[in-house]
Amino acid sequence: MSSATLDLSLELLKQPSVTPIDHNCQQIIAERLAKVGFQIEQMPFEDVENLWARKGTKAPLFCFAGHTDVVPTGDQSAWDSAPFAPEIRDGKLYGRGSADMKTAIAAMVVATERFVEKYPNHKGSIAYLITSDEEGPSINGTVKVIETLEARQEKIDWCLVGEPSSTAKLGDIIKNGRRGSLNGVLKVQGKQGHVAYPHLAQNPIHLATQAIDQLCKTTWDQGNEYFPATSFQISNIQAGTGATNVIPDILTVTFNFRFSTEVTAEELKQRVQAILDHENLNYTIDWTLSGLPFLTPVGELVNAAKTSIKKVTGDETTLSTSGGTSDGRFIAPTGAQVIELGVLNATIHQINEHVNVDDLEPLAEIYEQMLIELLA
Repeated sequence: MSSATLDLSLELLKQPSVTPIDHNCQQIIAERLAKVGFQIEQMPFEDVENLWARKGTKAPLFCFAGHTDVVPTGDQSAWDSAPFAPEIRDGKLYGRGSADMKTAIAAMVVATERFVEKYPNHKGSIAYLITSDEEGPSINGTVKVIETLEARQEKIDWCLVGEPSSTAKLGDIIKNGRRGSLNGVLKVQGKQGHVAYPHLAQNPIHLATQAIDQLCKTTWDQGNEYFPATSFQISNIQAGTGATNVIPDILTVTFNFRFSTEVTAEELKQRVQAILDHENLNYTIDWTLSGLPFLTPVGELVNAAKTSIKKVTGDETTLSTSGGTSDGRFIAPTGAQVIELGVLNATIHQINEHVNVDDLEPLAEIYEQMLIELLA
């Protein structure tokens, strides 16, 4: 069952790289890339390790992007095998980061080694942008590397992010964009009092009910051919002292928009505030924009991915912008074409996270074929 991609996956999975700790992963990757002609540049920011590796100086530049950090394991006793002692059972490779996304990084490295050996004088350049701050705040990772590259006018033309995009079988889905993410923390002010004397108090829960209902029922847009309609979801509501006989003085509502390119963050803010103002609420909102929506239409990169998947698996693929966000949101605004393509995402962030061992070599073959399509 051993293969080059599996062997490197096992090596990376043994590193307990819980965000923002890289724990030697990037050194392992850098050593492999240096042997095939890559110039290695470490770009640490604060407590985050970032790797920028590049082979070649000419355009076009094809970049593999990904992250070595993983989410916490949760209760390790709930795992059937230790999260950082990868184990193969029934054709599946178990371990934290197996799906998200160390096996994809391993497939990238193996694909690159094979491509460079076959095409030592390939066109353009190949690069790697690897961070240990994707699962965390995403403040000192990819966004800082991109700022550095932009400042020195180093432009990425095509970027493949190895996030787990597949749903039912390897390569069935390519993410060619992601929705934007806008977070809000709404605080509605009332007046605390005794429940038996409501005329002497103002219940912020009661006051905000109509506005909250309206926010939940509003159609923000219809989406478009690439994006589903914008969604509004409340993730937390807090109020009260815990006592049954006290009217609370403040209500806090935490919510999120996942929005399409049909609406802007500013438009969403204005529409929310209009609904709240209509109810004459005494409120404040703290907004946090996690990322703008981005889209890579059908073109060179998308076509190379579709062709490569077809050649390796024999199957057609589907374009999608569903799901959460990724570091692609920091790369796309530079003008780069960006897609996400990786293993199945069924168990990401879960206890007993795993991938199909039989998907690893085909993924490396898809990545290699993409390099051939674009740079050979």
